Amino acid sequence: MTSTQTAAKPETHVGAMPVLGLLGAILSVQVGAAFAKGLFPVLGSEGTTMLRLAIGALMLAVVLRPWKVLPSRRNLPWLAAYGITVCAMNMLFYGALQRIPLGICVALEFTGPLFVATLGSRRLLDLVWVALAIAGVLMLSPFADASRGLDPLGVALALAAGACWGLYIIFAQKAGAELGVRTSAYGMAIAAVLALPFGFSAAQPYLADPHIMAGAAVVGLFSSALPFYLEMLVLARMPAKVYGMLVCLEPAGGALTGLLFLHEKLNLLQCAGIAAVIAAAFGTAVAARRPVSSPA
Repeated sequence: MTSTQTAAKPETHVGAMPVLGLLGAILSVQVGAAFAKGLFPVLGSEGTTMLRLAIGALMLAVVLRPWKVLPSRRNLPWLAAYGITVCAMNMLFYGALQRIPLGICVALEFTGPLFVATLGSRRLLDLVWVALAIAGVLMLSPFADASRGLDPLGVALALAAGACWGLYIIFAQKAGAELGVRTSAYGMAIAAVLALPFGFSAAQPYLADPHIMAGAAVVGLFSSALPFYLEMLVLARMPAKVYGMLVCLEPAGGALTGLLFLHEKLNLLQCAGIAAVIAAAFGTAVAARRPVSSPA
């Protein structure tokens, strides 16, 4: 779940450093999610989300200094919608992550921006990608393998997070037209405030615990501040199509991170489902004119 609204530049040659930077951002997000899952037994998904958003908001405020560009009254509704979507998307994603493996969670969430990318398209090929994504979701559904069925609520939450990611793209473009990259700092701050009623009671007993707060700081760093900073550095040097294709590796990165850090093993059908979603996203990115913005 990387974080940017910056558009990649038109097609041109791209060197190794921007590619490595973006891959680093993708890996950073997945590592942050793995650390977040380690906090769930203590803080729950709501408390972890609240701390991640609050710490991420502080880090982005230090880096971006959003107060230097204040939003206009006309842009406030879009900015509010953006912040609400950021909060809902993260709450739903962490709620899903508490119940299902990381790779599957990322793949299911990835269907949201994929459908937004093909929305309104009349090309037959785009319908093929949508059908492939739906096939992948069906392979990841709780009913595809009765012996190792996934938690139905976790699957539903991941798909709902994907729907929020789709809305996020729309609201980010509207709010970002005026505020640029500072949109993320404002949106993260709004999301952090909105998450307080849901997660503060769970997090409050541990606010003075250095070990828990250090873990939350790692989550905020790897899930928000570091990937955002890396993407800001590389996107100005990267063609839109290359960006779109590389971001499609997120579900695979989630599956690999889940295996290495969380010892989450997937069966063959689940791996095929993730591969189908990646292939659908990759095909959509190759044909798309713009990269898909990623969530904060």
